[in-house]
Amino acid sequence: MSENRPFVLTIAGLDPSGGAGILADIKTFEQHKVSGFAISTANTIQTENTFYEVQWTDLSFVIRSIETFFLNYKISAVKIGIVSSLHDLSRIVSTIKLLSPSTKIVWDPVLKSTTKFEFTVIKDYSDLHKILSKIDLITPNYNEIEVLFPGFISKNLRPQNEISTHILLKGGHNKSAIGTDLLFFKNEIFDLLPTHKKCFEKHGSGCVLSAAIASNLALNHNITEACKNAKTYIENYLSSSSTLIGYHYV
Repeated sequence: MSENRPFVLTIAGLDPSGGAGILADIKTFEQHKVSGFAISTANTIQTENTFYEVQWTDLSFVIRSIETFFLNYKISAVKIGIVSSLHDLSRIVSTIKLLSPSTKIVWDPVLKSTTKFEFTVIKDYSDLHKILSKIDLITPNYNEIEVLFPGFISKNLRPQNEISTHILLKGGHNKSAIGTDLLFFKNEIFDLLPTHKKCFEKHGSGCVLSAAIASNLALNHNITEACKNAKTYIENYLSSSSTLIGYHYV
């Protein structure tokens, strides 16, 4: 591995189709010229259009894997994908911050598959907010933001005082401006406008976007720059083919 490339870690599920999860993340890391590592939180049986089954990795195994990487490498950024519970997410995030407080964390809150399979059920919102305070950025879509912060959209897309992380609200379901992402950064809101005229729905697009953001953070871009650069990358991915599986290229 090149010593000039920063190390980025994905902690997410294994999608055997390669369109989502750690396989998609590693493809994205490579295109950004960062050295990628992967820890699988789950094995799944799925194709690009159908989800069948998930088998979760034991949390203690995931934690030991995280400790091994951080004790041997300087990890600049971590992307987190599917987890089985908020308890697991909390343990993962706390372990990362204990081992390396400066490491940037991006969480793509994949709460359900496109076929409505539920991954993470949120019951205790006080626990959620404690976890989010340790995460640098989350990348929900419009359905996920309403689960994470009930009433968020009906309150004119203004973060509540208790929201303690930065939010990139993906614009795939933005009814007023399709494709326009909204970055809630500190006390500001940035519109990230689409530039491609023709994009196609893709399996795993959220995984690719969050992995691209983590890559840019590892390359020393700030959150705003990282989100803008990642949007360019994901639009290239979305326009790369008319099928549910996209192609990675710069």
